[in-house]
Order: sequence, then structure tokens, then C-alpha cells
Amino acid sequence: MGNLFDLKKNIEMLKEIALSAGILLRKKFSENLVIGFKGSNNLVTDADLESETMIVEFLRKNFPSHGIIAEEGSKSESQNAEYFLIDPLDGTTNFAHSYPCFAVSIGLMENEEPVCGVVYDPMRDEMFSAFQGGGALLNGNPLKVSGTAEVGKSLLVTGFAYDSGKFNNLPHFSRIVLEAQGVRRDGSAALDICHVAAGRFDGFWEMGLYPWDTAAGAVILSESGGRISRFDLSPWHPAQRELLATNGKIHAELSGLLTCDGK
Repeated sequence: MGNLFDLKKNIEMLKEIALSAGILLRKKFSENLVIGFKGSNNLVTDADLESETMIVEFLRKNFPSHGIIAEEGSKSESQNAEYFLIDPLDGTTNFAHSYPCFAVSIGLMENEEPVCGVVYDPMRDEMFSAFQGGGALLNGNPLKVSGTAEVGKSLLVTGFAYDSGKFNNLPHFSRIVLEAQGVRRDGSAALDICHVAAGRFDGFWEMGLYPWDTAAGAVILSESGGRISRFDLSPWHPAQRELLATNGKIHAELSGLLTCDGK
């Protein structure tokens, strides 16, 4: 892990560019969009591309030795063990339908471990941030997960992959929705994880995720006292396509519901 001084400096710079990209998205939200398709139901807009360009240019200028992997295709090789994972607009389908739930997500990886993360919600002006060993913040105030200790008393959140044939979440959802107090689907994995970190949700699970969806949120949740794993409680890495993220207290119980039939 990098020293705390460097990580604190890095997080302030990531917050700066996430805020700028968020302001761009908020402006584009009220304009006519140019919408394309990366798959049958996987959208991309000109806002995604403009946000990514802005973020990548900033990072290449300020972190020239770091690698970059971004959702819309920007990529740079790393000259060291550090690289950024960028989702310039997490929640594109929401954005394209004028549903105000989306975010900018930037995570910093070091030696294949998430060490810094910022997730900015421009519609609520909420900046979630954390670096390893430094705690998690929301607009400068400390974050802490909920104290809910049972799935039956929990408000959970999930998502459904674009490739639903390969990543079928319906069996999990149909089982868990009968056990939990409630289950939501908001359409932005980065925000879902941050809302667990803030105690708004007690747990989150999803399949078919990408590294840029989860790297930043994982640091924020871990630093707020939460727990992250794969469904079967084995160690998680951003390259893996499934994620279980909770307040820690319901983790084992929710894992049991996700794995009880082997699906």
C-alpha cells in the first residue's frame, strides 16, 4: 500500500476530476443526447464519452506513470503497479431515460488491490471517497455501515446484468425478496455499494459486473466498516464478475441465501 500522505493527496485530485465530470454530466442530463448501443440493451451516450475523455486527460497529465482502464475503451499501460479503473457514467440507461440515478466512479489499484476510490453523484451533489487506512467520507463527513443484523430486517439492493442469459440473477432475487424487508434495483452498482457504506442499504449483490463498476465503491465500503466477498464468501477481486457487499453483520446469512442451491 502507498503511504498515507500520497493516498490522501491522490484522493483529493480524484475528487477534483470526479466533480468536474459530474458537472458535465449534470449539464448534459438536460440536453438532447446522442445514444448508441454496445449491445442489444447496453447503451452508450455522448455524455459517457465526453466524461471519459475529460477524466482520462486529467489523469494522464497528473499521473503519467499510472495505467488506465476505462469503460468506454480508453487504456494506457502502467509503468508501475498502479492503475485507474474508470466508469465515466455508471448508470447510463438511467441517464438516457432521464432517471436521475447515476455517478462518476474512479478507483485506484495498487498491486491488484483497490486503495483509493471516489464516487460522485452529481444529481444529489454527493461525493463518496475513501483511501485505504484513511476511513470513508461523504461530503467530508465520516461514513459508517448500518447495524442491522438480520436479512429479515434489511433493505437490500441488487442489479441485473445486460447478459442475463449468462448472469441470471432472477433465482437469487426471487428467493431473497421473500426473506428481506425490501429489495431495490437502482441501476448503478457504484452508488449501490456507496449506499451500503452510508447505511442506507444493508447489503448489495450483483452478477456480471466489471472492474470499473466496483473498484472505487469497494474501498469506500471497506473503509466504512463493511465487508466484501464473492457469493460463497471467498475473496473478491474487481476482475471477478460477482460481488456480495454488506454491513458485515448480515454477510454470512445473505451468502447462504445466494448459494443454497448452487446457482
